Formats: sequence, C-alpha cells, structure tokens
Amino acid sequence: MKKLHLGLPKGSLQESTVEMMRKAGYSVHISPRSYYPTIDDDEISVRLIRPQDMSRYVERGIIDAGLTGADWVKEAGSDIRVVVSLVYAKQQLTKVRWVLAVPETSAIRSVNDLQGKRIATELVNVTRQYLAEHGVVADIEFSHGATEAKAPDLVDAIVELTETGSSLKANKLRIIETVMESSTQLIANNQAWKDEWKRTKIENLAMLFEGAVIARVKVGLKMNVPANALEQVLAKLPALRKPTVSPLSEGAGYAIETVLDETVARSITPELKRAGAEGIIEYPLNKVIL
Repeated sequence: MKKLHLGLPKGSLQESTVEMMRKAGYSVHISPRSYYPTIDDDEISVRLIRPQDMSRYVERGIIDAGLTGADWVKEAGSDIRVVVSLVYAKQQLTKVRWVLAVPETSAIRSVNDLQGKRIATELVNVTRQYLAEHGVVADIEFSHGATEAKAPDLVDAIVELTETGSSLKANKLRIIETVMESSTQLIANNQAWKDEWKRTKIENLAMLFEGAVIARVKVGLKMNVPANALEQVLAKLPALRKPTVSPLSEGAGYAIETVLDETVARSITPELKRAGAEGIIEYPLNKVIL
C-alpha cells in the first residue's frame, strides 16, 4: 500500500494541530512518550517532529510533508513546497510574531540603537538578516530557552515569539519592533510533490485542513420565515455566499440556511427574530470548503 509520511509538530502546536485534524475528519491519537501517533487513515503514517526541525526533514525527503511554522522554514532556509498557510496558533486563530524586545527601563528605542549590542534568540538567522537589512551589526547568541529572563543582566535585547504579548509584559519587557509574522504551514518535499499520488493526497489534506481552520470561526444558521417577512430577514443576513432559500410545504413561508461568522451570528440573531424569523437554529461546523 502506498503511504504518505506526514510530520506533525511536537510541542506548543501539538494539541491545536490534533484538534484541527479532528475537525478535518482525522482521528489522531498520541500516546505518552511516543513519537509515532496513530491515525485512522491507512494511507498516512505520522510522526512527531519539533517544528524547528520539520522543514529540514521535509527537504531531505525523510518525510513527504509536514506542519510547521513559516518562521522555522525561513530560519532553516529550506527548499520545500509551501502547500497552504493555516492561520492557527496555540491559543488563538491568529498569526504569531517574533518581536524585538528590551527591558522597560532600557534606553533602546529602535532597531538602530542595537549597534554592537547583545541579542538572545532562537531565531538566529532571521534576526541576523533583519539586522542586516537595517545596517545594524550586533552580537546574536542562540538561546536554548528562558529567553525572556536574559534581559537585562545577560543581554541587551531579545527576539522572542509572542502570540498575545502577555508573557513579555509579565517579564517587564517592551516591544520595539516586529521582526516577522508567522503562521502554520503545510509544506511538502519537492520530489513528493512531483509524485501524482502523493501530491493528490497532500492537496486533499490541504483542502480539509484549510476548511477546518476556516470553520472554527464560522457557524451555520437556519430558520423559517413567513413569506411577508422574507425580504426584511434577508436584508439582515451577511453570508459566505448568498443564503439558501427554500419554500416550505403548503405555502407556509421559506426555510433559510446560511454560514456566517460566529461573532456576527450572536449580534444579528435577536434582529432576525424581530424581523420575523422563527425556529432559529445555530450549529457548529467542522469544515468550510470555499
């Protein structure tokens, strides 16, 4: 049987990735201390790999495809195929940022003030490139962890990953620049991409993964509407596409079904009721394939 070898990110993205795949229709089970999860698709074999290492193994063809951050692909300089970008992170459905931060009391106000200074980061190559673009030469050291605790005693500044900025604030650090934004990417080996079977399998994953990510902020909404209230109700409905409108039996009005942002649904549901809608049902979605 043909197999697609897929890498999943171990660490902070692991839980949200498994949940995303569940929404996409795949059941992934990870046993404690095991790097080989099980998946309910006989055509896929899965293993956990640190996001920092993922693109190198994909580039070499050790695995066919993997999920990792755009930041780590850029850091490694890997020659791979980016199939799709998926905007989800550990806590929120947003991009994450690598930011240049200094202690709140520091006199450093911009990247130009870092000439000759010491900077700690895990993202050494990207940071070096960023400084070079600004004509700045600094001493950049690799940080094995606890980067936020190194300023000001050990280094003058750090470049650190943040999703909300709360951890930086808690450590009395001030953001002065954004070095890069990053999102999760499904990447593929170039040779695997040329294989028709593997490419189709990867493209199918990309479609389902993207649909699952989109669906996390969407809901379905259905309702019945008397004929004399149809126009008023439709006027209040933003939609991914035009709402589906179907006549009810015996001329009892219309059934309307649509997909919209969950935040929009909560605000317009009372308005729909006042406009004449009846039997309004809101339901969650697993995938939205555009």
